[in-house]
Amino acid sequence: MRKLGNPELGRKTIEQFRKTEKSPFIIVLDNVRSQSNVGSIFRTADAFLTEAIYLCGITAKPPHREIQKTALGATQSVTWKYFPSTSIAVSELKDEGYKIIAVEQAEGSVALQNLHIDDGQRYALIFGHEVNGVDQEILNNCDFCVEIPQFGTKHSFNIAISVGIVLWELYKKRPL
Repeated sequence: MRKLGNPELGRKTIEQFRKTEKSPFIIVLDNVRSQSNVGSIFRTADAFLTEAIYLCGITAKPPHREIQKTALGATQSVTWKYFPSTSIAVSELKDEGYKIIAVEQAEGSVALQNLHIDDGQRYALIFGHEVNGVDQEILNNCDFCVEIPQFGTKHSFNIAISVGIVLWELYKKRPL
């Protein structure tokens, strides 16, 4: 076994990335406080060809040193938009026909592995504040909620890890 070098990985240029068809997912960050998490989420969004990231409320936006440090250039490839509040972003996404999914531990949530993805449907995935989660006002406006099963003593994952888990599971379920 031999580790592949960067030239062998077939990575897209930023121009190629922008022209490539994207997955039908927008990541919505509801008042995420850690700029390192935001940067990591940009990298994950790039890896899964995510349509866009919506940065809401107190969530930092590029250019910012801490975001750039973990994004490693993904802020240049991934489309992003800032909203002063998450409710404005959700309203816009609903008007555009997106199904709104909160990733949160809530009554009636669907286990991630049981989530069904409809062909042709676009989805907005809302991830919340590192301590407080997705705001209840936002949950009230979601079509449904998914929860990542956990089996240890902790009750949550780091938000950047959650984004990776959810996108990987949804990517596997996508109709091709």
